[in-house]
Amino acid sequence: MRSKVSDSKLTGLFLDMLAAEQGAGENTLAAYRRDLTDLSAFLGRTGQGFAGVKTETLRDYLADLDGRGFKSSSVARRLSAMRHLFRFLLNERIRADDPAAILSGPKRGRGLPKVLSIGDVDRMLTRARELAQDARASPSQQLRAMRLYCLLEVLYATGLRVSELVALPRAAARHEARMIMVRGKGNKERMVPLNEASRQAMTDYLAAMEDAHRQKKKNAAASKWLFPSFGESGHLTRQHFARDLKELAAASGLVPRLVSPHVLRHAFASHLLHNGADLRIVQTLLGHTDISTTQIYTHVVEERLKSLVRDLHPLAEK
Repeated sequence: MRSKVSDSKLTGLFLDMLAAEQGAGENTLAAYRRDLTDLSAFLGRTGQGFAGVKTETLRDYLADLDGRGFKSSSVARRLSAMRHLFRFLLNERIRADDPAAILSGPKRGRGLPKVLSIGDVDRMLTRARELAQDARASPSQQLRAMRLYCLLEVLYATGLRVSELVALPRAAARHEARMIMVRGKGNKERMVPLNEASRQAMTDYLAAMEDAHRQKKKNAAASKWLFPSFGESGHLTRQHFARDLKELAAASGLVPRLVSPHVLRHAFASHLLHNGADLRIVQTLLGHTDISTTQIYTHVVEERLKSLVRDLHPLAEK
């Protein structure tokens, strides 16, 4: 039997709790909503809802996901959403039990992140710089190229999440700034250092953008975003940047499907660790709340330690 309290209402209460108590961001909330909407649609076909569903029906749902060709990682994410929801319903006394507590998900290993080599990143930066300095390009083409070069320099210098990068405020481009304040997941703030190349790229791009603004809209107020857009968000979208990045990868002789903003974030972390950075420092720079999230990069540390022993130990084979 379906409860008088609709799944939609219960989903709304659950998401409100995530936002208020755990500081969940918009992307996290949207992902939970999609997952739980799909679960509700499945339960609706069986005449059940969140408040009354039994464990066996939830197992049927997981089997249905498998039958629809979902990857094990996607099934595991859906199961995680279910567990969080039903734990919430139990805590709020909307249910007297937790039907998801004994469910088991697909077994899966945690794969290593894709990582570009230092040479790969250097090729992309070189190509992006060439495009930004191409005197044959039209003013609009050159500004777009400068924006992409700036995005790439800042991303590789800081390891920001793509959502953090595209939402940088205009004030982040102050030339004297050695650090920028970033608002990350859960609305938490952290300070991230900039290198000289990224500061210069931001300064040059902002100057070009302000010049274009003066020529086209003399009386209009400038955008508060460093990477403005005409879309609803007011700033460049993650999807737009990802498309531009893949085009740049192809122009740099790399395989586009292997390049994304997240892959460059991985490159930032892996290259730092390879050169001796402490894992805790990288955790802070990436904005990871839990060190276990950063530990996916320990393979880099292990390889570095092996090479140090091989190269420096007095009894190592030569």
